[in-house]
Amino acid sequence: MDWNHKVSNPLQVGGIETAILDNGPGKGTRIAWVNTGTGLRYKVVIDRGLDIADAFYNAHSLAWISHLGVVAPSPAGYRGIEWLNGFGGGLLTTCGLDHVGGPESDAYGQRGLHSQFSGLPATIESIIQPDPRAGRMDMQITGIIKQSQPLGTQLVLKRTISGTLGDPAIRIHDEVVNHGNTPAPHMLLYHMNLGWPLVDEGVDICWRGPWVSREGEDRAKIFREGQPFRKGSPPLKDHVGSGEEAAFIDVDADANGKCYCGIHNPRIGIALSIEFNKAQLPWLTNWQHWGPGECVVGLEPGTHPPIGQAKAREEGSLILLEPGERREYEVTVRILDRSDEIADFLQRTASR
Repeated sequence: MDWNHKVSNPLQVGGIETAILDNGPGKGTRIAWVNTGTGLRYKVVIDRGLDIADAFYNAHSLAWISHLGVVAPSPAGYRGIEWLNGFGGGLLTTCGLDHVGGPESDAYGQRGLHSQFSGLPATIESIIQPDPRAGRMDMQITGIIKQSQPLGTQLVLKRTISGTLGDPAIRIHDEVVNHGNTPAPHMLLYHMNLGWPLVDEGVDICWRGPWVSREGEDRAKIFREGQPFRKGSPPLKDHVGSGEEAAFIDVDADANGKCYCGIHNPRIGIALSIEFNKAQLPWLTNWQHWGPGECVVGLEPGTHPPIGQAKAREEGSLILLEPGERREYEVTVRILDRSDEIADFLQRTASR
C-alpha cells in the first residue's frame, strides 16, 4: 500500500510509543506500546524484563491479565512464592534465567518460584521505528537485562522484540550470556498466558507431541487419556482458588526443526500461533486454570518443563553455561485470520 502521499506521521500507520504508568501498582513503570498496523498491538513492560502484558487483535483481547495487572518491579527480588505478588499474567512472562519451577533449597542455594528475571528492569539499547516513506517497514525495541550478583552468577539477556508494519506477528530474539567467571546454571521458560475472548469454551488448544501429567495419573483430572484437555473448558469448581493442572510435552518438530502450538477460536475467526525451535526450546508446558473469573491457558516453550533446578541437576538435564558462553532463542507469535492459514496451523498441531 502506498502511504507516501496519504499520511503525515508514520505513527498514523503503526510504530512504537514509550510511556510511564502513573497510577496503581504499576506506577512509575516504563512501558512501550507497539502497533503493527494490522490490528495487532501490545504493551511491552520495559521495567519487567521486556515482557509483554496486554495484547489485542482488532476488538479481541489475546492475553490473560491477572487481578494485579502490571506491578512495579521489586528491587528486593522474590523469595518463596513472592513471585506471584508481581505476576500480572500478560502475553509473556519470562521465567529463569537459572531456575524454572517451584521454590526450593539445596546445597547450591535457595531459589524462589520461577526465579528473578520477570522483576528485573531493562536498559534500553535501541528503538528503531518504521519509516514507510523510506521503505522501511520493520521496527524493533532492544534491551539488556542483568540477572547478576556480585561475586556470584552473572547472567545477561539481550532481548529484541521486532515486527513489521502489515504483518500481525511478534518476533522475540533472546541471547543469554554468562558474564561471570564460573559455570552458571541456566533454565528458561516463556510463560505465555492466553485469556478471554481468545480462550473460551470449546476453543482448540493446539499442540502435538507425547506428554505426561505434572500431577501424575492418579491425581490428574484434566490431563488424562480420554479427557477433552485439548478443548476450552467452562469455569470449574475444582479450580476455585489455586486449582490448576499442567502437562509436560516433548513437543514434535517439523522437518525444519520448528514447533508450533496455540489457540484456535472459530467463534471469533482467528488462531494465535506460537512458533519456536526444538533445538533451542525442546519442551512445552500446557498450564490450564479454569477458575471462575480467571480462566487462563498457558502455553510455555522452555529449555525444561518447570521441574526446578534441583530436579534438572539430578536427572542430568541442567544446562551449565561456561564463562563467556552464549545461547540464542527465537519465539514468534502470529495471528492467523485466513482460512487457509488456520487450516495449515491445525494440520501442523493435530494430535497423532
